Amino acid sequence: MPSPGGKPEPVTRPNGQRYHPRALANLPDVEALKRLRKASVPVLLYGPPGTGKTSLIEAAFPDLITVAGDGDTTVGDLVGEYTQDEKGGYQFVYGPLVTAMQEGRALLLDDATLISPKVLAALYPAMDGRRQIQVKAHKGETVIAADGFYVIAGHNPGVHGAVLTEALASRFSVQIQVGSDYDLAAALKINTTAVRIARHLATSQQAGEVGWAPQLRELIAFQKIADVLGADAAFANLVGIAPLEDRDTVTEIVTKALGRPVTALALGRQL
Repeated sequence: MPSPGGKPEPVTRPNGQRYHPRALANLPDVEALKRLRKASVPVLLYGPPGTGKTSLIEAAFPDLITVAGDGDTTVGDLVGEYTQDEKGGYQFVYGPLVTAMQEGRALLLDDATLISPKVLAALYPAMDGRRQIQVKAHKGETVIAADGFYVIAGHNPGVHGAVLTEALASRFSVQIQVGSDYDLAAALKINTTAVRIARHLATSQQAGEVGWAPQLRELIAFQKIADVLGADAAFANLVGIAPLEDRDTVTEIVTKALGRPVTALALGRQL
């Protein structure tokens, strides 16, 4: 809901944290995703880790079920598998995909592009006009999606092993790039020099001069560290969390911004 000034109010996520909506197609992003779900249009959000992809999805869909994808994700992890019960027998336990279909809930495939294409293929019949899958491991049972069932995915292009196949991309009609909202970082009262450094690195990253830039997640952590250990320690940690291949460049930019040498956070001599 918009505030009296016309700005949308923050949305409380299931974990109690507040999400601040951003603009998407002249709408608050949360509202845009809700409309796309109502129209059964699957969405893929892509961008670096820490930019708020999951936060946005959780804010838009309180009924969300999340699958954390990786190279070890199996079909059983999606549809379910037999597990041993207390009496020593075996029973079939439905996976998140079947649960979301049966209960008409939203399903997030987080890091979907790390999941094997062969595993993802088990999901596709639920996303097309059939809206059903066959659970071969459970007597060939057919599961039909209830109203409200919806699939949304997250993709981190820079993560090693992430591959956006044509088959996966074609299933998501809307693909939205998500970058860090540095204006929000400033509004959250995060150290202005840290935000300025992050903007500088983000610009350098876009120009191909550096491979890493602090995202909103890192900036929020920066401020928490600064509040506990002081700004000097937070800037030293910012240098320390940069990938090794980018650390010299990050060190140079942070040192120039502060006007004094900065090195990665490390233990000193014995007290």
